[in-house]
Amino acid sequence: MKKRHFLGAAVSAAALPGLACAAPARAAQGPALLTLTGALARSNRGPFDPVLDQMMHKQKISFDKAFSLDFNALLALPAVAIRPTLEYDGKAHALRGPLLLDVVAASGTRLRDDGKLLLRAVDGYAVALPVAQARAQRFIVATHLDGKPMALGGLGPLWAVYDADRFPDMAARPVAERFGACPWALYHIEVPT
Repeated sequence: MKKRHFLGAAVSAAALPGLACAAPARAAQGPALLTLTGALARSNRGPFDPVLDQMMHKQKISFDKAFSLDFNALLALPAVAIRPTLEYDGKAHALRGPLLLDVVAASGTRLRDDGKLLLRAVDGYAVALPVAQARAQRFIVATHLDGKPMALGGLGPLWAVYDADRFPDMAARPVAERFGACPWALYHIEVPT
């Protein structure tokens, strides 16, 4: 019994110095749906692996560290609801998810408004989105469409999108011209250095 108390005390004592440091970012518990790379304050996964990171390999993405989020990590962030008219059917739809900049902030990273985020979709579509635009238009990483999680093979499982109807300059455009900066099936965000 004394050995158990000693071991418990030793483990507790060894953990005390670590409490003074910032807790490391927790790795995704489920499959990573979104990976952030670039100038990150924290990481929770190792470097690019050309064997395991096949889609990134094919899209010529490489990194030394990354921050990945699974579906539950995204759901844990405060959600925002928007209701834009979508180009696919010309109807308003309810979209919900965390603000794009809150997703980046989950990695402890602070962004400058003069920077650009590079958003990548699974099909290779990429958009250089100015941080100032993401902030002004309140881009979200949508996880839900009309109350249901979005499926891979549709617009999801994640979609970087904003409520184009709320901005007169965008609402004046034909609906098919409002979402060029909105990659659906988003899986990667590169943070500027």
